Amino acid sequence: MDPGHALGERWAARDEQALEDAYAVYGASLLSYLRRYVGPDEAEDVLQRTFFDAWRSAGRFRSGERFSSWLFTIAHRRAVDTLRTRRHAVVDVDTMRELMGEDGRETVQQYADAAEVRAGLEQLPDHEREVLLLAYFGGLSQREIAARLDAPIGTVKARAARGTRRLRELITAGDGEFEGEAP
Repeated sequence: MDPGHALGERWAARDEQALEDAYAVYGASLLSYLRRYVGPDEAEDVLQRTFFDAWRSAGRFRSGERFSSWLFTIAHRRAVDTLRTRRHAVVDVDTMRELMGEDGRETVQQYADAAEVRAGLEQLPDHEREVLLLAYFGGLSQREIAARLDAPIGTVKARAARGTRRLRELITAGDGEFEGEAP
């Protein structure tokens, strides 16, 4: 189940806080996705239309559906609409092909998955998140992380293992709760 599953359920029930929460969790990823296709000048407008359309059609969200994929699909459609309605600009054919190919499902899914990983990372304890960020986004080895954090290598390995396991649980279970271990 999607970590955003509960958020999707609240969205479908038109919980106004869900709108703010969805923007906080997925807004940056959606904006990055949209900039890729419509450019930085129009991306924010398309993002607003995406959230407006998603809110307006909240009743169409189906329980069990991945909320992040649903949002990214709406963003994809708004990007296509924007590219189609441009009158004075020339749209790059490769960009249009990439966006239109296979209905953009693969690209939408990649962005949705990345957004889920980022949302999951935010739910990890600070010490585990820091190790994972340094390893995967900083490209540091466990020895380099241990040196940077002034921590024993065994501690870094344990934090990486626990963090990775918890992140996997968050992404697959979608409940956002940690089971068992204390930090």
